[in-house]
Amino acid sequence: MTTTRDDPAVPAAPGAEGAPAAATCTAADLAVHLLRLGDDALVLGQRLCQWITRAPTVDEDLALSNIALDLIGHARVLLTRAGRLDGSGRTEDDLAFTRSEREFTNVLLTELPNGDFATTVARQLAYTHYAVAYYQALADCSDAELAAFGARAAKEVAFHRLHADRWTRTLAGGTRESARRMQQGLDRVWPYTAELFDEDEVARRLSASGTAPSPALARTAWQRTVSEVVTGAGLTLPGPSWSARGGRSGLHTEEFGPLIAELQSVHRQFPGGRW
Repeated sequence: MTTTRDDPAVPAAPGAEGAPAAATCTAADLAVHLLRLGDDALVLGQRLCQWITRAPTVDEDLALSNIALDLIGHARVLLTRAGRLDGSGRTEDDLAFTRSEREFTNVLLTELPNGDFATTVARQLAYTHYAVAYYQALADCSDAELAAFGARAAKEVAFHRLHADRWTRTLAGGTRESARRMQQGLDRVWPYTAELFDEDEVARRLSASGTAPSPALARTAWQRTVSEVVTGAGLTLPGPSWSARGGRSGLHTEEFGPLIAELQSVHRQFPGGRW
């Protein structure tokens, strides 16, 4: 495993003699990618925090709180390095609390309103199966610091996945109403899942250089494991339909503004405050 330094350019190894060299990724490319992953974790963590004192049981209140804390921990690592790489000198707090809505690059799935508990479970099911597959792939990348993060994050998100799997089966196998709501939750979030696997030029350059895997590579594993849980629970896997996109480009749902205002409220009220 080689180490990728936080340099302005991170050249890939040259190809075989007579063949063109692989794509060159820059520190700016990696910063963009880390910001995307960090925003996903931060925004979903903030959404889950809204269940505190509102979850169906005390145990679930604690479980969702702990999942949110893990996600915010991931965001801190990712945003800190993104600020270091992009040359702006911004800290994790700067990136979390001083950006406008349009500057956030999370996928729309992570910002969807919680809805009822079944909708939250469906969103968690979709996200956690993706996150486990992607972070496991990230653990094998050539960037030593990023690989170490991927290995740790994959283990933590695997527990989040177990939680989502268990509740999917529980709700599907409960009452007729709980099964209806679980299916309704899946149908609600499914159009937002395709964006998780979108690949652009930044992702292609990072993948070609071996710095970070393309999110598109996680689609097959995600499709297989999610299908096993959904069909095994007696539910119907939603079929292809319309797909919502725009989050990676800073285009968000109308519910995103209030969520970010909530996230940034203390910083806005006490700018520069320290505790």
